[in-house]
Amino acid sequence: MDVGTLVARSMRKYRDRIALTGPEGDITFGEVGGRIMQLARALRALGLETEDRVLDLQSNQNTYIETDLGISTAGLCRVALNYRLHPTDWIRIATDCGARVLILDAKFWDDAKEVRELVDHVIVINGEHEGAVPYERFLAAQSSEELHLAVSPDTLVSLNYSSGTTGKPKGAIRTHRNRFSSLNNIVTDLFGRVPNENDAWLHAGPVTHTSGLFVLPFFAFGARQIVHAKFDEEHVVEAFETGGATATAMVPTMVARLLAMKDISPERLKNLQMLGYAGAPMPADQIRQCHEQLTTHMVQYYGLVEAIPPVTVLSEADHTLGLTREPEVLTSAGNACKGVEVRIVDEDGKDVPVGEIGEVITRGDHVMRGYWGAAGQDNTVTKAVRDGWLHTGDLGRLDTHDRLFLVDRKGDMIISGGYNIYPREIEEVIAQVQGVHEVAVVGIKDQEWGQRVTALITLLPGAKVDPQAVMDHCKASMASYKKPKEVRIVESFPLNSTGKIAKKVIREELEAESK
Repeated sequence: MDVGTLVARSMRKYRDRIALTGPEGDITFGEVGGRIMQLARALRALGLETEDRVLDLQSNQNTYIETDLGISTAGLCRVALNYRLHPTDWIRIATDCGARVLILDAKFWDDAKEVRELVDHVIVINGEHEGAVPYERFLAAQSSEELHLAVSPDTLVSLNYSSGTTGKPKGAIRTHRNRFSSLNNIVTDLFGRVPNENDAWLHAGPVTHTSGLFVLPFFAFGARQIVHAKFDEEHVVEAFETGGATATAMVPTMVARLLAMKDISPERLKNLQMLGYAGAPMPADQIRQCHEQLTTHMVQYYGLVEAIPPVTVLSEADHTLGLTREPEVLTSAGNACKGVEVRIVDEDGKDVPVGEIGEVITRGDHVMRGYWGAAGQDNTVTKAVRDGWLHTGDLGRLDTHDRLFLVDRKGDMIISGGYNIYPREIEEVIAQVQGVHEVAVVGIKDQEWGQRVTALITLLPGAKVDPQAVMDHCKASMASYKKPKEVRIVESFPLNSTGKIAKKVIREELEAESK
């Protein structure tokens, strides 16, 4: 199965249903399916061949869904450029992948000047510019009839570049097989059932990231998708109150903004049937708060750029268990999806005993084909994938029920005084302090200790927190060598392109300051 075949099937089967609701209005499956076919034909008419790369630079809008599915239907490789990245990052990605075509929203025209010069063809959405073909004219020149190409499941469907939190971002090669693996794991393990015409997925955050995983599953089963131009908590609540939305996914920072609303309540979100969260750990206390103030229909999922999510799922039933009888369950990332294998290994690749910490490795159809450009330009799998197993760089452990507990990234682990210290453990403890909003714990170079444990916190509106009180709380809750040697209150954190706290940036800034 390939993406184009699935798109054509939904285009026929659900022709008159509303497929998309976005800033541009409503569009049916028949209409959007026809536009997807027009785009696929138009791209092929440029002389592009299977697996040629197409850059896609847009923010959230209906055309984003069209280009996502249209580029794949054409058997081409989509390279989504995150609009939040700096133009120098766009240039590096464009150069690295060797793209021949750029599709971009007109509002990014000036910033993308150097990227435009790297490609053979530029298609512009929402405007006209010399040297580019307007998107609507590009589509109008082609037939909306179905396009059938012989695309192998192992054909490159996208290059997904990492956010660069651990070094230079690399392009993970995803295939049609990877994307269908994600679809199956979403329906079977995360959503728990096949979406239907009464379901509507809300793209509240950037479709370039976690929300984009749900484009294909909801399109495949004839369910509507609602596209918001950007995250706005008031508009999110309205979408569930009166807009027909039934499910969404968020990163914890978005959830925190919902919880901070003065008039939020489960009654306002009664139509919400699934709130998925991912991208960063959510403290157990915040999960309890969500359960009380937002919804009981919560699921967590874990995945990576190199292993398309979901890899593991903490189900709604798991959340109930954690809130009622086994609190530790709330700190878990859940169980491996049915099409996924997960192990915990030591430095030699051998399985560690249950409960012991090691590196998380995973195998299955969700694992990338390799990194773009590895070993020359032959796209061979790098040392990250050995014998079919992806070595994730995440540290974790399994319990007796095969639940995965993520401890930290290998690169974030702190070694102080010869001890291994896992920042997430400290962050969980500090998050319990009243008035604390977000926490980031990092290790700063130190002549005496090797690394010095340093905690930075942001506060809830109007809250006052004494840094010494935070340190005292840590001292009472954990071994002395783990507690922060310094606690700082900051206004905000630097974020990477996926909305996660950029610990690498924090470390660099603090170390530069201490010189």
